[in-house]
Amino acid sequence: MIDVRGYSCPTPVIMVKNELAKHPDSVEVLSDSPCAVENITRFAQQHGYKVVSQPTQEETLLLLTK
Repeated sequence: MIDVRGYSCPTPVIMVKNELAKHPDSVEVLSDSPCAVENITRFAQQHGYKVVSQPTQEETLLLLTK
């Protein structure tokens, strides 16, 4: 799991990109920024990943899978 809480864009997307290079089948991401969630989702979908989002009041867990 990648914890991108507290980071501002584009850092979360770069962290996800690096992790997907190591683990291309699936990655879990924990974020506290709606902007980061949108950018990560857009990036993942553009690269052929399915994105499942599980939001809570304070943060969102994203599951990116091929």
